[in-house]
Amino acid sequence: MNAGQERGKQEAALELRLLRYFVAVAEELHFARAAERLGVEQSPVSPAMRNLEATLGVQLFDRSAHQTRLTWAGQVFLGECRRVLATVEPW
Repeated sequence: MNAGQERGKQEAALELRLLRYFVAVAEELHFARAAERLGVEQSPVSPAMRNLEATLGVQLFDRSAHQTRLTWAGQVFLGECRRVLATVEPW
């Protein structure tokens, strides 16, 4: 595998990680529980979701001090993420 192929593989893994993070947060509707479910520290999850929203140019979550909810765009994106992850991840 050449360097370009390796870089592409690493970028794809990074993108799938973001999709997994999003699905966990969307299903838990709680960043700390999502991080625990993922087996990661909470600190990278929130910025990753903000970066994902910025990259997509759409708000995926309505956040308040007491509640996290999916926006309509977040609901649509959740369905697409589940479909993509089901396609690429062996069960």
